[in-house]
Amino acid sequence: MPLSEIAYLSILGKPLIFYLGILTYLLFVFTAILGYSNFRGRPILPFIWHPRIAAAALILATIHGLLALSVYFF
Repeated sequence: MPLSEIAYLSILGKPLIFYLGILTYLLFVFTAILGYSNFRGRPILPFIWHPRIAAAALILATIHGLLALSVYFF
């Protein structure tokens, strides 16, 4: 199955790339909230989770970007 077909795989009437974009955005926002709360001295989670969630957001953003580009190049 080509990447472009995976990108537009329909889930509840919306393409997969749509949900990946929303999840990526939410992970970046959660990463920022964790960093800010640790900076203010009222941590939600221990600081060790901040880089882990940031790494997960970057990986998901890369997958999202590759799927978006696959529509045009593959």
